[in-house]
Amino acid sequence: MLWDDFVNSHWHDWRGSGRSEDRLEQEKWLRQFMRQDGISAADLPDKKELRELKRLRAFLFDMIRHIAAGEAITEQHIGMLNGWMDKAPVYRKLTCITDQTISLAYIPANANWTQSMAEIAASFASVLEKGETSRIRICDNPDCLWVYYDDTRNRSKRYCDDKMCGNLMKVRRFRAKKKLSTHVSRDSEQSGKE
Repeated sequence: MLWDDFVNSHWHDWRGSGRSEDRLEQEKWLRQFMRQDGISAADLPDKKELRELKRLRAFLFDMIRHIAAGEAITEQHIGMLNGWMDKAPVYRKLTCITDQTISLAYIPANANWTQSMAEIAASFASVLEKGETSRIRICDNPDCLWVYYDDTRNRSKRYCDDKMCGNLMKVRRFRAKKKLSTHVSRDSEQSGKE
């Protein structure tokens, strides 16, 4: 999804080193994002556009935090999201794919970053409109902060990736439990000697 690829452009080392990087400032990542997610902008963002992209990302992440915490979306959130979408118009066009299948396309009016930011905001608004906000999550690994859409049937996904963050957190819990049991054993041995 466009919105989560964009929000996750602020990367955090999931292993806990404390390292992070802003991939919006990396030309290689930006070009791949533009190509992969169909960004309509013709070139890389200038400094002003980059500041606006970071503002949009911070706004979306804040909104996602509210949603992931089970808090209600506010009128202010909706107004701000509408503000981002209002910045760039789209044209609507019907096409026939097969004899009986008709598709409605939304075609960006401009090929610039303002248009692209409106498209990113609209992709997030689309998830909100479908009422699937309980599926919007932030990885339970506190070092990761990766945003994802939980598409599991029972909505039980806790980590962005079970093999990476899931296994890491399982190992951390095991080690913490082992350390606690070792500490309790030592305490009981010492109290038995007294």
